[in-house]
Amino acid sequence: MLVSGLVLGLLGSLHCVGMCGPIAFMLPVDRSNSIKKVSQIGIYHFGRLLAYSIIGLVFGLLGKSFYIFGIQQQLSIVIGLLMIILVLIPYKTISKYNLSRPLNKIISKVKSNLGQALKKKTSDTFLTIGFLNGFLPCGLVYMAVFGSLATGSLLQGSLYMILFGIGTIPLMTSAIYLGRFLNQTIKQRIQKVIPIFVVIIGVLFILRGLGLGIPYLSPAPVVEMATSAIECH
Repeated sequence: MLVSGLVLGLLGSLHCVGMCGPIAFMLPVDRSNSIKKVSQIGIYHFGRLLAYSIIGLVFGLLGKSFYIFGIQQQLSIVIGLLMIILVLIPYKTISKYNLSRPLNKIISKVKSNLGQALKKKTSDTFLTIGFLNGFLPCGLVYMAVFGSLATGSLLQGSLYMILFGIGTIPLMTSAIYLGRFLNQTIKQRIQKVIPIFVVIIGVLFILRGLGLGIPYLSPAPVVEMATSAIECH
């Protein structure tokens, strides 16, 4: 399941370029020194991964609380269904409901700090920009958050988000170097693949929650496995 975070980042990174591309294009990198430029971009990505890891820790911890109360399997099914439903519902319908409205003040503060950081060229600028960038609202990040929540583990939740972030690095880096290099046709084709893969991930989470006893894909619940082991003895 952790691999799904990486693939979600890889396939969804075109969406990231569309949402966060302007920030990447505006990075105050040193264009006269290629080595310094690479290190600055690396620090920027490290800042994003740090933000994602914190988000993963929080939602992994929340998922662990569900696990403690014995509803981890049900949570996995619900998250899988939510992923599929959100893909099937037209974007115009979802956009009518501003789900991030309760966090508007925080988001506004993040954007303000991000704008100030983009004007600076100090050593910590790129870390700050990347870190703040990681907390900006994004539909694809929300999908990854669902995945980290379903892991039911603090560390695995963080790792899921880190892998998601790593998956976005290749295309985001290319965007910094090459700018808007993808034509509209390629963008549209990749955008069509993203929902399909999100549905596949949703189905995997549902299968995982059903506990059908299929190794790796849908392992039996721990309680059931323990009971079987006792019966064998």
